[in-house]
Amino acid sequence: MSKAGLLELQAVAAVAGHRSFRRAADELGLSPSALSHAVAALEQRMGVRLFNRTTRSVSLSEAGEQFLARVQPALREIGAAMEAINDFRDTPAGTLRLNASEGAARMLLTPIVFEFMRRYPDMKVDIVTEGRLVDIVADGFDAGVRSAEDVPQDMVAVPCSAPLRFVVVGAPAYFARHRKPRVPADLARHHCVRSRYASGAIYRWEFEKRGEQQAIDVDGPLTLDSHPLMIEAALQGVGLIWTNEWSVAEHLAAKRLVRVLEDWSPPYPGLCLYYPKHRHAPAGLRAFVEVVKEIAPTLAAPARGARRQRR
Repeated sequence: MSKAGLLELQAVAAVAGHRSFRRAADELGLSPSALSHAVAALEQRMGVRLFNRTTRSVSLSEAGEQFLARVQPALREIGAAMEAINDFRDTPAGTLRLNASEGAARMLLTPIVFEFMRRYPDMKVDIVTEGRLVDIVADGFDAGVRSAEDVPQDMVAVPCSAPLRFVVVGAPAYFARHRKPRVPADLARHHCVRSRYASGAIYRWEFEKRGEQQAIDVDGPLTLDSHPLMIEAALQGVGLIWTNEWSVAEHLAAKRLVRVLEDWSPPYPGLCLYYPKHRHAPAGLRAFVEVVKEIAPTLAAPARGARRQRR
């Protein structure tokens, strides 16, 4: 059997990681057809099918799982060796892969990511947004961005936002028809737009006042798993939403939305960039961390009383 080329091995690892030929092709800078040909050529030479393919899904075959388990450590070593050469460059080059929630990515894109790209034009940034928490090492990410309380303990955490808080908001048109809630229990008489986790579970709205904590299972006519859609529903007067204050700041300032239960909405620890402790940080990641440390403290004045832990 001919020796497999590095690109073919990288193609197998990328497809297995993304479970998608299209997303794997984007990662490697190839067209989907070129990537498919590379994988097919390797399978033909080996005489074994590495992937089970349907019109809707891609997954490793049993042979593919065993093959990747043997090959992936070597690919990591090759990648680490190539990255080590980056330390000898005047400026870093390559791709920085980040995993973040959609809201976190939106918060950091303009002030931090765009500035990083301006300073380091040889670097590319690949951001994957998803609601679920992932193992950034196993999934091939350089770093992640999540709420401080969601950062695994074995990671280096770098604060990248001021403390945040969740608030209950609704449109003026909604409050023209409904009396404003004064305490969380009043929400039982309101139409609320519920939000669904990536796991399928429904968010419980969390409140705190003078040490008293409440988590409310709200009810309402609409359940969504998209934050922009929730905000649109609130703007249209469908009902109340529980959302990050940052995401609706412009609507609050323009009075398109009105905040309620404000005294039950204390701040909580903000976002952190995190990456593995016991692993050599690539030059691009080290440069990104320095940009975060420089810019994050200037984004907003620190809020007081950031003590509530939100899951």
